[in-house]
Amino acid sequence: MTTKTTERQTWSSKLTYIMTVAGATVGFGATWRFPYLVGENGGGAYVLLFCLAMLLIGIPMILVENVIGRRLRVNAIDAFGDKLQDKSISKHWKIIGYMGLIGAFGIMAYYMVLGGWVISYIINLTTNNLDISHPITKEIAQSFYQTSISDSPLQITLYTFLFVIINYIILAKGIIGGIERAVKYLMPLLFIFLIGMVIRNVTLPGAMEGIIYYLKPDFSKITPQLFIMVLGQVFFALSLGFGVLITLSSYLNKEENLIQTAVITGFTNTIIAVLAGFMIFPSLFSFGISPNAGPTLVFQSLPIVFSHLWAGKFFAIVFFGLLLIAALTTSLTIYEVMITALQEKRRMRRSKAIFITLGGIFIFGNIPAILGDNVWKNITFLNKSIFDAFDYISGNILFLLTALGCAIFVGFVLKEDAKKELSPTPNFLFTTIWFNYVKFIVPLIIIIIFISNLV
Repeated sequence: MTTKTTERQTWSSKLTYIMTVAGATVGFGATWRFPYLVGENGGGAYVLLFCLAMLLIGIPMILVENVIGRRLRVNAIDAFGDKLQDKSISKHWKIIGYMGLIGAFGIMAYYMVLGGWVISYIINLTTNNLDISHPITKEIAQSFYQTSISDSPLQITLYTFLFVIINYIILAKGIIGGIERAVKYLMPLLFIFLIGMVIRNVTLPGAMEGIIYYLKPDFSKITPQLFIMVLGQVFFALSLGFGVLITLSSYLNKEENLIQTAVITGFTNTIIAVLAGFMIFPSLFSFGISPNAGPTLVFQSLPIVFSHLWAGKFFAIVFFGLLLIAALTTSLTIYEVMITALQEKRRMRRSKAIFITLGGIFIFGNIPAILGDNVWKNITFLNKSIFDAFDYISGNILFLLTALGCAIFVGFVLKEDAKKELSPTPNFLFTTIWFNYVKFIVPLIIIIIFISNLV
């Protein structure tokens, strides 16, 4: 264990680590899932609760995973092992790590397919197969989605495979040479695209109506059920519960301030998610399009918006390019969780670990998720399509159980060691409050979310 720790690479700077974590936690959670959930659940009321939930559960849980990850500086399974005061930690705690890896497989099974959808839109917009040079109707947008996404399994398989190859090329260069270097360029580009799209959309005629809907909370829509739903979205948005932050923080040196990086991570994710809303809702209201289209909001409603804009094709390609960058910065880090585990648990060469991880998920996850929309649409699990089952099991069951295990592990197993890992002054007031909050309150919150998801 000691040898692994001394040989392990570290991030070149705090900024690159924060940018990588920000990239890992942005993804489709902020740019796809957050906007459509806002549209379905009362606009500003959801946004307000999301900001509160980030403080109540998001930042405390980031610190939990950071403490677990940096303590031994190993993979997301072995992070739950070793000794405490010469007393060995039960090997059964490593089940939490394995559960996180299974959840990571579940999310990547459909996540990469969403990347394939985005590539399809970019290519079809570029080649004018989706012609938005003039205003299009809702029927045209739906017809394109049906024929080019739902009813084109071979095409989506090829585009998904292309997205996998892009990930493979970057991952092959390592955690520092590949992921860190890629994120240095991708995250600034994502911010430039995002700010550009926000400026374009908030200046549209009638955009203020969308801004008011997005920011002004209707307090009558705030219910305990909605708040529980928002708390669950925070787990998805921050990539909590599937080993990403444990793995990334295992490359942190011992001098880094975990509290500072966790706060920055939480605020960065919140800011990007909120900006994504400014990118979408003003334009929807400007052209009289309903904001409550659900998961297809980005793919069916926004092309209609872009078809009404000056230089709409350009802005549509920029928008879907932004989605692709966000997806890439997240997929790289989720893949890395499994790759690192294979390297360290199985003593496997990195090239082989990458091939097995990406190839295995593509064959046993991506292809079934694609076929579940068409060829295998009659195959269901828990009354859900294969695609939706991957999402439900990973997001509503495995991630929450893993996060619950992490909080209990910190509060009842690591105890004082967790406080010492978090801060050089373990009796500092913030550290004491955080530890007791994580030990007694956070598990209750997670259990409530878990039960509500199953009802």
